[in-house]
Amino acid sequence: MRRVLLLLSALLLPLFVALPAQAAVQRVQFTSGSAYLIVEFLDDDLVHFELADGTGPGTGSPIFTTAQVAKKDYTGPTSFTQNGNTLTTASMKVDVAPATLCVTVSDPARQLYQACPRNLSQAWKGLTITKGSMQNAYGLGEQFFTGGSADGDWVGRDRTPGGNYGNAMAYDTDNGPVGNAQIPVLFAVGAANLNYGLFLDQVYKQEWNLTGDPWTVDTWGDQVRWYTMTGPDLTDLRKDYLELTGRPPVPPKKAFGLWVSEYGYDNWAEIDNRLSALRTDKFPVDGFVLDLNWFGGVTAGSDSTRMGTLSWDTANFPNPTAKISSLASNDGVGLMTIEESYIGRNNPEHADLASRGYLVRAGCSSCSAAYLTTNDWWGRGGMIDWTQDAAGDYWHTLKRQPLIDQGVLGHWLDLGEPEMYDSTDWTSGVLPGKHAHADYHNLYNLKWAESIARGYASGTKRPFMLARSGAGGMQRYGVAMWSADIGSKLTALAQQQNAQLHMSMSGIDYYGSDIGGFRREMLDSDLSELYTQWFADGSWFEVPIRPHTENLCNCAQTAPDKIGNVVSNLANLRQRYELAPYYYSLAHRAYRYGEPVVPPLVYYYQNDPNVREMGHEKLVGRDLLVGVVAGKGERSRTMYLPAGGWYDYATGEKLTSTGQWFNDRPLWVNGVFRLPAFARAGAIIPKMFVDDKTMNVVGKRTDASTRDELIARVYADPASSGFTLYEDDGTSTGYQSGSVRTTQLSQQLSGSTATVTVAASSGTYTGAAASRQNVVELVADTQASAVTLNGAALTQYPTKAAFDAASSGWYNAGGNLVVAKSAALAVTSAKTFAFTLGQAPVSVTFRCDNGTTVAGQSVYAVGSVPQLGNWSVASAVKLSPTSYPTWTGTITKLPPNTAVEWKCIKRQEANYPDTADQWQPGPNTTVTTPATGPGGTTTATF
Repeated sequence: MRRVLLLLSALLLPLFVALPAQAAVQRVQFTSGSAYLIVEFLDDDLVHFELADGTGPGTGSPIFTTAQVAKKDYTGPTSFTQNGNTLTTASMKVDVAPATLCVTVSDPARQLYQACPRNLSQAWKGLTITKGSMQNAYGLGEQFFTGGSADGDWVGRDRTPGGNYGNAMAYDTDNGPVGNAQIPVLFAVGAANLNYGLFLDQVYKQEWNLTGDPWTVDTWGDQVRWYTMTGPDLTDLRKDYLELTGRPPVPPKKAFGLWVSEYGYDNWAEIDNRLSALRTDKFPVDGFVLDLNWFGGVTAGSDSTRMGTLSWDTANFPNPTAKISSLASNDGVGLMTIEESYIGRNNPEHADLASRGYLVRAGCSSCSAAYLTTNDWWGRGGMIDWTQDAAGDYWHTLKRQPLIDQGVLGHWLDLGEPEMYDSTDWTSGVLPGKHAHADYHNLYNLKWAESIARGYASGTKRPFMLARSGAGGMQRYGVAMWSADIGSKLTALAQQQNAQLHMSMSGIDYYGSDIGGFRREMLDSDLSELYTQWFADGSWFEVPIRPHTENLCNCAQTAPDKIGNVVSNLANLRQRYELAPYYYSLAHRAYRYGEPVVPPLVYYYQNDPNVREMGHEKLVGRDLLVGVVAGKGERSRTMYLPAGGWYDYATGEKLTSTGQWFNDRPLWVNGVFRLPAFARAGAIIPKMFVDDKTMNVVGKRTDASTRDELIARVYADPASSGFTLYEDDGTSTGYQSGSVRTTQLSQQLSGSTATVTVAASSGTYTGAAASRQNVVELVADTQASAVTLNGAALTQYPTKAAFDAASSGWYNAGGNLVVAKSAALAVTSAKTFAFTLGQAPVSVTFRCDNGTTVAGQSVYAVGSVPQLGNWSVASAVKLSPTSYPTWTGTITKLPPNTAVEWKCIKRQEANYPDTADQWQPGPNTTVTTPATGPGGTTTATF
């Protein structure tokens, strides 16, 4: 008996004695009955689990990872101890219950969750995950719900597969046919920064039920494998997830502009006509997206369909090389061409791929190519086996590379769920020894995108893809995703914003929609209003900005100069182009650091309970907050602002929030429909010069001039702040090897002096300007009395016209804005602008006599400057009946030294109407504002 006890003690000793710290990946295996669990620590805050029924493989090899995972060279935690069944690193603790193989994960002081096996011996298996102290959850890819709400996290919801195998385009009456893409990463959040990330690295369809406690997740597969990330906040967790699955490369700069699309353009002439109209109406545009027509279209039910030829229909698109070159060089416009994975059976491409074994097979490794005949709107034939790298490489060289060589800039990957398939098919596969349809379905689009990225890797051009489906890791291949054939409904527009929230938290920074809706037959409201709202939302939140609809009848419009409120469309598009340097810098930060481009508010304000389920407001980067609009007759909306100082982006109005709602924010500002947007105090927003000569996002202009000045909109704040401007050639992968220029911008308000510094730039790239002007648009509470540049006084100009005509100087612009600029200076030198603030803004008292009104009506002043609404009745300024029927009001922050024309109007008080009940008769009244301070009273009468 004594010998047995000694032997037993020797066997158990490693379980109860702390092991020394080791900087290496640590693996521990536990067994219980016929099941096993492997715990693999990859970093202090990252652990990988494998749970299965059967004999464990031991700890000698890494846990298997699917193609969703990019990083496989973790060096292990900096410290690791095992004390019995408790495993601890510097940032997490895992307790294993040896009898049940339940794991309890802590951070390490606070418990995060307990996960237990669920039906482990069955085919449909998974985990129970205690909700515990978690309150909200985000991520899990793309799924639309009915009800038309932008809000909602996952707690209380089911994350259900889109189809029998997972990824699918799914239809409902509120949204139309929309995407359901499985990206199985969940971020759970509790109080006081209690949080974790969980990535279920499975290829099979999954169902997550977060309606109770515990939560459950079920899937197919022999093993259940998942990662857990711990960290101080959501920003850290999401960065860890992107380190694991890959950060997104920087898209071509043109991807941040307008790409006009429809199904489909019949020939070059139709594209030329659309482009000519856009240019005539002064719209910038960066590209056109070509649907099936470019290769000759498809023939339903036919083996002889053109699907899969991926060769130009030269009858309608002759001389494509010359045309693409002309569009690029003369018009500044690029092209994106659609492609699918399907090949008509009578096409020579089908015979070629079949002979090489590159098509999906009909049930076995030696079977002939699967013949797809159901849902045959595209024709009939086979399907490329993207799970074979050789197939993807061959197809890229054969079909896609010639398009790239011709100058095609982007690739539209349609039907990639895949939409049509043979459920009994056979592929090379993405799992060892697994070849059935279920074994690859959800990674099909991922492998397709990977093949394109691999094809680009041998050159220097950046890949730019638009995909309808995807998986974890999709972002690392240069893919933007869109929400499929969405219906033209306001409910769909609202739900798009909720889907975007979760896609951002699933690592997808570039996510968009068919702006205006693809399925116009679902329209149940005013199309002009729908399009105007959707285009405004898309101009803030989507990359690329891409209106699209079915137009086989040639009776529909998608271009923003032909549909919706054209004035508003133009203003919102130009605003997006102005902000291109900001978005592009965010793209660089996404690539370098895993920071989101359009995050939900909870990402940066996770302990603010008001934003936990909020999708109807979004951030762009960290510094801009924008409200979504998606509803009939919307004229104003209530906005929530987290605690701190904020500035209205359109008007410069300063708001100080304690974490509160601001009611009745107008949506029509100076005659333009705009989403309510706010800049955080201390924000520095780099901008691009945009006017009616701007052709595209890379600066091409109709007069061939160059406007490359560095413009920074700066929101003065006593707390010092900074922003890094990133610039590169916009097209090549050179930025990945150092061909990038960074410029640090900083600000601080100290007393009455606001200092803005444009630091000496670091780095360069081909085509970078050696010198340029520097423009600072300072938003502050007062006017300035002086501005210096590197200690030397700049010349003050009385008006914008005089300032524009000068090479350097400054002026008070009104509306909380002071603008200063330098002459062209070397980018390698620092420029410090110092603004002396405190000068009284210009104010004028406006008086309207004989303003008799009825109930619900008031008297307003409207006029020729933004502070008076730019003649927009909706933005007119309400006066007070100080001595009825005389109405007065003092309007401040008017532009100095300016002749202002204005009139009195009578208008309904409610809902910001566009029309006045009565205008002051006769000519406009004129008042000239002083340089500073009060400008007296100007009077008009009814």
